[in-house]
Amino acid sequence: MNIGIASEKSGLPSKTIRYYEDIGLVRPARTDNGYRDYSVADIHRLRFLQRSRSLGFSVDECRQLLSLYHDRNRESADVKAIAEAKLVEIDRKIAELAGLRHLLHHLVEHCHGDERPDCPIIDELAGEGMVQ
Repeated sequence: MNIGIASEKSGLPSKTIRYYEDIGLVRPARTDNGYRDYSVADIHRLRFLQRSRSLGFSVDECRQLLSLYHDRNRESADVKAIAEAKLVEIDRKIAELAGLRHLLHHLVEHCHGDERPDCPIIDELAGEGMVQ
């Protein structure tokens, strides 16, 4: 099937599919005239990649997971280790966002938001703030 149909069936834009081909995550066959010819197995790989990316896995992590997917002698511990590392990363990002939210909330609460020029938000952005 051509890239348009592969795009429809995988839920990925054609540009993303071409990128995945460029970096070796998928290798469709080529017809005699040079067009890509995606197989059912290619569509499964693309869907696997789409779901992996939607869970936040990086391209390199997707490469590892795809390799494990194709390895029938894999140990589930290897897959779990990758997923656990992703959870740690997600938890770190959540904590970072919570800290940013707390800081911004504090600044908003202390800004009068009136006609006066004094503004703790501007002061903090300028590096002059005294955030607690």
